[in-house]
Amino acid sequence: MTNRQIESIDVIVFIVAGILVILLMFGFILYFLISYKSKKRDYNLLEIQKKELDDQKKLLENTLSELRATQSQLIHSEKMASLGQLTAGIAHEIQNPLNFVNNFSDVSKELLTEMREDIKKNNIEDALELASDVVNNLDKIYFHGKKAESIVKGMLQHSRAAKGLLEKADINLLCDESIRLAYHGMKSKFMDFNVEITTIFAQNIPKIYIIPQDIGRVILNILSNAFYATIQKSKKISSDYKPNVTIKTLYDSSGVNVYIRDNGCGIPQEIKDKIFQPFFTTKISGQGTGLGLSICYDIINSHGGRISFESKEREFTEFNIFLPNKSNLVVKIPNNVV
Repeated sequence: MTNRQIESIDVIVFIVAGILVILLMFGFILYFLISYKSKKRDYNLLEIQKKELDDQKKLLENTLSELRATQSQLIHSEKMASLGQLTAGIAHEIQNPLNFVNNFSDVSKELLTEMREDIKKNNIEDALELASDVVNNLDKIYFHGKKAESIVKGMLQHSRAAKGLLEKADINLLCDESIRLAYHGMKSKFMDFNVEITTIFAQNIPKIYIIPQDIGRVILNILSNAFYATIQKSKKISSDYKPNVTIKTLYDSSGVNVYIRDNGCGIPQEIKDKIFQPFFTTKISGQGTGLGLSICYDIINSHGGRISFESKEREFTEFNIFLPNKSNLVVKIPNNVV
């Protein structure tokens, strides 16, 4: 091969190499442009998706805020309904001792007037006898005044916010108070309401550590539901139906059981698993928010206890509240209770 031929081949190789370099550079530039456009398209798509996510997040935050506000309003409504019922019961309870105070005050005024006349007439023996009657009346006024005072103290205890402080409380006494309050509260709503109440209280129950106003609220709520169930049943069947609610307490080394049984309309099988769900109610519109039993469930759980029930439709419902007897129990108050 001649030198000229070798030089021609070198030139061709150089030209081909140059063309390849140019093609590689062009390919690289083309790849860069395509990659840039693709990344820009992806970036724009991500920006759009981010904006959509931000909008959805704001929408969800607004919805959540509205749901929380609605939940607070419903919880407030449940508390107000419970407070109204409690107030009606307390008003009736406090009216009795006030009536005694007023009556004995009137009688004492009459006796003092007679005593003054006897003193003027120098009838000392009659005056002393009347004075003795006045003293007896004052003792009765004092007794019923103290009773009214204890009712007011109980009302204040029920109305104050729970602080998670445990107190030694008599569960039988708490049940007895709740029965009267629930009965009179229901009587204020349904004037023709009547029910036989049976109490079976164990006598060996020591005072246990609980938050009395919270446990009282639970018992009051379940009793009110029991009374309401008998009212609904009495509307559906013949007049020979005799409404009855039984409340029983039992005690052993583990703690206290409170049983509340009614012979009302019962709970249908298909809704039994929903009873403790928030906002679920079987009452007609305007008579319940569906938070009562949900709050009861939270209160009992916060005490380390249990709440359960058995029911047969059109025959009975029985709730069982178990409270452990623990002095070192730490109660965490649920948010929807305070």
